[in-house]
Amino acid sequence: MKAFVFSSFFLFFALFLLQRVFSKGHPEHASLPPRGWNSYDSFCWTVSEEEFLNNAELVSQRLKGHGYEYVVVDYLWYRRKVEGAYVDSLGFDVIDEWGRMIPDPDRWPSSKSGKGFTEVAAKVHSMGLKFGIHVMRGISTQAVNANTPILDTTKGSAYKESGRQWHAQDVGLKERACAWMPHGFMSINTKLGAGRAFLRSLYQQYADWGIDFVKHDCVFGADLDLDEISFVSEVLRGLNRPILYSLSPGTSVTPTMAEDVKGLVNMYRITGDDWDSWGDVASHFNVSRDFATANMIGAHGLLGKSWPDLDMLPLGWLTNPGSNEGPHRSCNLNLDEKRTQMTLWSMAKSPLMFGGDIRKLDDTTFNLITNPILLEINSFSSNNMEFPYVTGTNILRFRNWGMTWLSESLADIDARDTEIFGLTRCMDPNAKGWFVKALDNDIEQVCWKGSSSRSYEAPFCLYKRKQLLESDKDMMYRQQYQAKFHLLAIDTVESCLDASPKTKLTSEELKRGSFSPCKWDTNQVCFVHDS
Repeated sequence: MKAFVFSSFFLFFALFLLQRVFSKGHPEHASLPPRGWNSYDSFCWTVSEEEFLNNAELVSQRLKGHGYEYVVVDYLWYRRKVEGAYVDSLGFDVIDEWGRMIPDPDRWPSSKSGKGFTEVAAKVHSMGLKFGIHVMRGISTQAVNANTPILDTTKGSAYKESGRQWHAQDVGLKERACAWMPHGFMSINTKLGAGRAFLRSLYQQYADWGIDFVKHDCVFGADLDLDEISFVSEVLRGLNRPILYSLSPGTSVTPTMAEDVKGLVNMYRITGDDWDSWGDVASHFNVSRDFATANMIGAHGLLGKSWPDLDMLPLGWLTNPGSNEGPHRSCNLNLDEKRTQMTLWSMAKSPLMFGGDIRKLDDTTFNLITNPILLEINSFSSNNMEFPYVTGTNILRFRNWGMTWLSESLADIDARDTEIFGLTRCMDPNAKGWFVKALDNDIEQVCWKGSSSRSYEAPFCLYKRKQLLESDKDMMYRQQYQAKFHLLAIDTVESCLDASPKTKLTSEELKRGSFSPCKWDTNQVCFVHDS
């Protein structure tokens, strides 16, 4: 009987998901944050077909069951791995007669005879996975220098307009070269029919190869090219093959900038490259908060949803950024830092793209990136954001030094069940039910008295203490904070509530929780109105 009920539940759940996916007549793109493996962190640009397929096979065997379904070849798969070639070298790329990038046949032998990535994609699909590639902005400098003709995919011949044939030099914008790869690629003039024809020929070729995922680089953040993003999105929408659309990098991205692209894509980077240092991990906290607050997580995207992307997970066996070497070293993060990164990425509902060489995937890293609780949070949690209210519901539990913070807006809180400690506006009608309670030895508490429906419960209290600090620096602020006080979890331990929504955390404060050592600043001082 138990087995029948268990099976029935999962059948119902599967039918629910199918209804959700096919309710609009086609599979929804990125209905959950995408998961997979990307070659960059372990191979930089040097990965070969054999190395890639070996990793793909292991993804299928070990990670597919945990939702990791994309395997992505990162940049420069078209660059010949010979002496003199590096990230921003010129003249080492393999292009076809139409100026389009094609795989280096020495590293990707199955691409010979004009096959491109067709055979690699077929092998990936046979593993039950989806295949992705990295592409750059616009058109390559090499194609512009060669002045190759442009393919008109509607006719299968060179693009002609206004009585003449158009070439790469007609559409390339040399003054808008990629800032971090100036010798490699430049923007394309999308206002010209020939420019649009070139981009259309690129993405049609990717669809013909069997590509499922495109990571479009040097078009977002500080490199923003909204015209190209918009047109590529239009092309992808019209293809007969679904292709997930990802943007990179995310340097200097803000929610305001992302507002213009979230509906055009399925995922978009919101930081620069993340590598295995604590500074890189810590830099993601504030930006995650800002995009969550702006309600960008899981917003409407290209034929589905879109997700702010915190970049790949550089865990396990890695290479170095910009290197000509493959994987040769272990991740520099310690275990706590790795756990913090995976937890933050999951809470932020970022796409999870593992970057380490899976051929040397250690048990600790495997257990971390497949942690079922974190993966469930990543896929199914909701309304994940900082919350500037301490609530007095039955969810709130005071234990030792901490309390639970609720991630929900005031509009979602039922005033009949919840009283809120108003940290923003004293006139908020929900900010009531708190009172000051006098104890012995001139100690007072600030308590929530609860509602009549829970009158039998003991009130929730914090200790009220004034003028705790005596240093010269703290004395400077005594006048400024006169009549204000700290709130302590335990009277005998000087750890104070951090509760102000007006003060952003510094990098040194990133690791603290709801309570930290007491000090006189606007993040900790409080006051209570008698009303």
